[in-house]
Parts: sequence; structure tokens; C-alpha cells
Amino acid sequence: MRVILDTNVFISSFFGGKPRAVIDLWKEGRITLCLSRDIFDEYIEVLGRLGLDNTPELEELLQFFAAGYHIVFTTRTPDIHIVSDPDDDKFIACALALKAGYVVSGDKALVEIGRYERIKIVTPHAFLENMKGDSP
Repeated sequence: MRVILDTNVFISSFFGGKPRAVIDLWKEGRITLCLSRDIFDEYIEVLGRLGLDNTPELEELLQFFAAGYHIVFTTRTPDIHIVSDPDDDKFIACALALKAGYVVSGDKALVEIGRYERIKIVTPHAFLENMKGDSP
């Protein structure tokens, strides 16, 4: 299953909880992380701003990124204007480009959209609940 992680979920995973559980699904190979250059750049920029750029957790994640571990990457995304904060459009655009099923976010404005075309936009909690429902 292809999934986009909003930056707030990616960053929050460093502190545990449900965002960490979502990242663990990726590390276990149960989901495929979808990225665009804009999303990846934002991850790195925010990590640096928060002082998390020299942590063992980031080193491990960068190794996964470098190895292409359950990751698909797009260089082209559609130009869309859906979210009230235009900076968040990149997550839906990446999902469209890579045919992802989910955008997982803690951003209220993004989550309130709920669905765009075939893409479900959900919180980490809702995503984990959906994954439980998909388990054998």
C-alpha cells in the first residue's frame, strides 16, 4: 500500500506514539512510502530546524531512504490547489502522481478534506485502525 506521510507525522515519529507506529509499518515493509523532492526537502529542513538532524533515528531513516527501502519517488506532480494552506498541496499532489491510497497527517485542515479522488486523508490513529482492519 502506497502512503504519503505529512511532515508533522514524520517528525512526530521521533517522539514515539502513533506516528512511530506508522513509520514502523514502513520499516517492516507493510507500506510503501511515497516521496517527492518537495516533501523530502521539507522533512530535512524541519528536522534541522528542530535540532533532530544529528540523531541515530535520522541516520537510520536516511539509510532506508538511500537504499530505496519500500520507497517510490516522483519528480513530477500535478499543479493542484486544494488545501487552505497551499504548502500542504504537495502531499495530495504526490499521492495523485504515485497513485497512493493514503495521506497520513496530523494537520487539521488537511485531515478535514477527508478524501480527494481515491486518496483517503487520515490521522495516524485512523490509518492504524484501517491497517488493523486490513490484516488477515
